[in-house]
Amino acid sequence: MRIGILGTGTVGRTLAEGFVRTGHDVSMGTRDVHATTVRRLNSTPRSFADWMAENPTVALADLASTAGAAQLVVNATSGANSLAALDTAGATNLSGKVLIDVANPLDFSGGLPPTFTVLDTDSLGEQIQRAFPAARVVKTLNTINASVMTHPDLLPEPTTLFVSGDDASAKEVASGLLGEFGWNDVIDLGDISTARGTEMWLGLWTRTMTALGTPTFNLRIVR
Repeated sequence: MRIGILGTGTVGRTLAEGFVRTGHDVSMGTRDVHATTVRRLNSTPRSFADWMAENPTVALADLASTAGAAQLVVNATSGANSLAALDTAGATNLSGKVLIDVANPLDFSGGLPPTFTVLDTDSLGEQIQRAFPAARVVKTLNTINASVMTHPDLLPEPTTLFVSGDDASAKEVASGLLGEFGWNDVIDLGDISTARGTEMWLGLWTRTMTALGTPTFNLRIVR
């Protein structure tokens, strides 16, 4: 499958590596290709160009080209910028496609822990679905750290992921990709409004990370 990942941060790069590992054709989209290429990664001497050299099968292009060429699109942009990035990618380029949204509506302007830009009566997932009604939005992977997204085996026992979305077949496609990463317990919460619950989990997630001193953890739903 041709997968286009919008966003070149840690989440986007981790998912790109995971999708390549599971046999997919991956491209990444950014607002400014040159600026992204020379950008340093996490305040280290390594640049995005170094990462590209280590992952030569991953293409890099602008947002619209990436979304247009993809069969399935992943929103791995910062939640505060997701709607603008998707608008730049273009509604036509998203139309009819499964759009996996992994972003969270977090506001870091006041420092840590972050607050929410939307909660309770709405969610980022719903905002994206309303803004792009012809896209088939599936909210998932937003309840875990990037490293665990593609390697659930980092945890000592099986844990749980969730999917939310209005399109049942789109959720099946997303769940299949999750299964390729090794996720065997995926709970379908229902329509896209159920993304409110998984997004608001980040309020507890950030505090749990602080208490444990690690982001490598997850929920397991015992039933």
